Amino acid sequence: MCGRYRLSRRKQILEEYLGTAPWDDDWNPRYNIAPTQPVPVIRQHPKEPVRRISRMKWGLIPSWAKEPSMATGTIDAKPETAAMKPAFRDPLKFRTFLIPADGFYEWKRNGASKQPFCFEVNEGELFAFAGLWDGWKDANGNWIKPCTIMTTTTNAVTSAVHDRMPVILDADSYDPWLDPEMQGRWCRI
Repeated sequence: MCGRYRLSRRKQILEEYLGTAPWDDDWNPRYNIAPTQPVPVIRQHPKEPVRRISRMKWGLIPSWAKEPSMATGTIDAKPETAAMKPAFRDPLKFRTFLIPADGFYEWKRNGASKQPFCFEVNEGELFAFAGLWDGWKDANGNWIKPCTIMTTTTNAVTSAVHDRMPVILDADSYDPWLDPEMQGRWCRI
């Protein structure tokens, strides 16, 4: 499970790499992004092929949830069970997006302590996690857009540290993952 990650690039580099429209936000590079914090995400407009960067709150709160406290237990989703779990079922069908990063952290237990390890792709290259999002309205009627990171079993590089890792998409997979026509199909994969 990915509980922290890094995005140390300026917004202009994100816009260029991910092919997005200009982003009206004062994004500053971050080296320790944690659950419940606002995170930059990339979505595609459902009716036109335009990618946009926005911020969402990390920790999925399903639209039907009564309390926001659910977000701490939904910072990640497993592809092998997401289509069956009520919190992730509709987001997997209709609301997929990318989470840009250039590193993620996993902790290895060593007795009572934990040692953090930072994992990168190609020595710090920018990449994207597969993510899901939803919309939730708080008691005051304010809309919150919460999100989660998809995780999978580890590869040879990360397996010595943890048994799960974020789903890192190849750049060739960005378009299909964002495509509104494809989203319902992810439930059948």
